[in-house]
Amino acid sequence: MATPVAGYLSLVSGPRRTPRYDHHLACLLILVAGMLNSAGFVAVAVYTSHMTGLTATMADHLVDRDVALLSLGAVGLSAFVLGGIWCALLFNWGRRRGLGCRFANVLAFEGVLILAFGLTAEAVQGEHRDLVRVAVLCFTMGMQNALITKVSDIPVRTTHVTGMVTDIAIELGKMLYPNRTPGPDPVRADLRRLRMLSGLVGLFFLGGVAGTLGYLAVGFSFLVPVALLLLLLAYRPVARDLARRRRTRVFL
Repeated sequence: MATPVAGYLSLVSGPRRTPRYDHHLACLLILVAGMLNSAGFVAVAVYTSHMTGLTATMADHLVDRDVALLSLGAVGLSAFVLGGIWCALLFNWGRRRGLGCRFANVLAFEGVLILAFGLTAEAVQGEHRDLVRVAVLCFTMGMQNALITKVSDIPVRTTHVTGMVTDIAIELGKMLYPNRTPGPDPVRADLRRLRMLSGLVGLFFLGGVAGTLGYLAVGFSFLVPVALLLLLLAYRPVARDLARRRRTRVFL
């Protein structure tokens, strides 16, 4: 019999989506994004989830003819795009086959990637060390950012908060609007949306604090528990599909 915890994990990463579990998944992913983003900046002075800033930085380095930093930005941007492509390929592969683990597959892959990176990143030496770190972190961010677009219509991206802060400002503006003139369509703030977005921005901030403290304390190995959490979240749907496949082979 499934425990309440196992049932919850199945719902958060399973194929049947609800607004509640979409929100829970977004909370986890944005917390992880904050950790990776801040740790990446402390390690290599690059915000690995901020493609707007990275693109602008590439333009600056192109004008300055700084080939090394231009290459770092190009690797990061390319890796982010490849991460999004890989998420789409992996997700649609599962969707086309009717797999319940189509979301969990992406989480599992991210968990394995972060686990391997957390265990080996500090051992990577040489002149290309920063390129490797930026490539892995940006790939992970691209994959994670693409995943949340597949989950639901939640108007967020888990790797950056600019849009969410803008939406928060809009809702605050609605809240402050006096509605002094009569009319059929008064201005009303969406308080539920405001709470949700504020909470997500707060989680990104907390993830950034945790990522900085974790990296300064033990290096990238602080990501190992994060990776294990992602793998735990993905386990139930993946295990269920594997068991179903084994049963099908036995009957055939």
